[in-house]
Amino acid sequence: MTTEVRVPTLGESVTEATVATWFKKPGDAVAMDEMLCELETDKVTVEVPAPAAGVMGEIVAAEGATVGVDALLATILAGEGAAPAPAPAASAAPAAASDAGAGSTDVMVPTLGESVTEATVSTWFKAVGDSVAQDEMLCELETDKVSVEVPAPAAGVLAEITAPEGTTVGADAKLAVISGAAGGAVAAAPAAAAPAPTASKDVENAPSANKLMAEKGIDPAAVAGSGRDGRIMKEDVLKAALAPAPAAAAAPAAAPAAPRAPVAAEDASREERVKMTKLRQTIAKRLKDSQNTAAMLTTYNEVDMTETMALRSQYKDQFEKKHGVRLGFMSFFTKACCHALKEVPEVNAEIDGTDIVYKNFVHMGIAAGTPQGLVVPVIRDADSMSFAEIEKAIAEKGKRARDGKLSMAEMQGGTFTISNGGVYGSLMSSPILNPPQSGILGMHKIQDRPMAINGQVVIRPMMYLALSYDHRIVDGKGAVTFLVRVKEALEDPRRLLMDL
Repeated sequence: MTTEVRVPTLGESVTEATVATWFKKPGDAVAMDEMLCELETDKVTVEVPAPAAGVMGEIVAAEGATVGVDALLATILAGEGAAPAPAPAASAAPAAASDAGAGSTDVMVPTLGESVTEATVSTWFKAVGDSVAQDEMLCELETDKVSVEVPAPAAGVLAEITAPEGTTVGADAKLAVISGAAGGAVAAAPAAAAPAPTASKDVENAPSANKLMAEKGIDPAAVAGSGRDGRIMKEDVLKAALAPAPAAAAAPAAAPAAPRAPVAAEDASREERVKMTKLRQTIAKRLKDSQNTAAMLTTYNEVDMTETMALRSQYKDQFEKKHGVRLGFMSFFTKACCHALKEVPEVNAEIDGTDIVYKNFVHMGIAAGTPQGLVVPVIRDADSMSFAEIEKAIAEKGKRARDGKLSMAEMQGGTFTISNGGVYGSLMSSPILNPPQSGILGMHKIQDRPMAINGQVVIRPMMYLALSYDHRIVDGKGAVTFLVRVKEALEDPRRLLMDL
């Protein structure tokens, strides 16, 4: 008996991953749920556990390979079986054919992502009666957020299409039925299709990419593929369509040298070039997109932390003894922001086309620096949580972030963000919005400064606060009011208890 190891659901808008590390090799014994390999996406690292116990069979996707959701990674052989056959390519087709020949296989709507409950069937790449190979793209679905390609779960013949183009389907709907093995036709399909792509490579592009290139009249040779083995994905075509046309024929030759100034040979020998991780590339893209999209503005204020620090000092030991977690400043700031967001709801809203979507809840994003880069885990319904619940959630998600164990769901759906640069010693900065959110609060270092209070110069622990906001939806009055309410709550924490 053979068990397939497939790519798990990667999360909303994530369609592919790179195989980073295999922890097992063919012939190794594996236990149920033992970690087999690690995948890297542009957002998180995903570990793939063994779906069954047995012996590691064939590794289909080697380290460095780019794979889509539900793609075949490897196989596990039952019991103490021998190593896999030396010719995996020849053995794969009959196995798929025999599975398909045993009966029919339903093609279901794949996982669409958080909060997405339906999709529209936009394109079928196969017709009834066509033979299909396992993992060959059958159709493409469109949601309000992303396009989703649906691969064939088994080899065989497309016997029935239950959801034609234009049909709106639910998250668990049946799309089609595959039945009967196509024998040699199925096995030969990949070989016959191989020459079809451009002469520069022998991998088949994503069907949606071919369709889009045909619609826009784009030459495949002009598109750089980011998929496995250089496979052109739909996103690559969209990037190529938006790229400016070359100014002259000589431009490509000069382009590579343009980004960098000349480097002396003795300096070049001491440099180290490291490819950006997908997480770092995504961070860079999202931050730039935020500046290009939002009308971002920052307003500043300062807060006297005397009362908050005194309250924390008075109760921190009792708090930790009762709740098993340290009382930090983040719970005070989270509570203060939730309080202020109720008064200034546009800071907790987002723009969707020509609509403003007001959120009657607060999913608080807490920006956290990790060795891999900046991530923003989300504390859901923070407005209804106690100080202890907030501190526990922040501690738990912070640890998971540093260990690279956060799931996609834990970093989605935030309505407002807090970024604490003070832990690194920052005195003042302007945080960048986390789209589609309309506000982000920057905390900074607490520093003793001389302040004039009641005609006297006294030393007080002061912190600068910075609120960056989207001026398209938040007016200056609302931004200043929000920051003042946060300041008031922190300078007199009793206001939080009285809801003032």
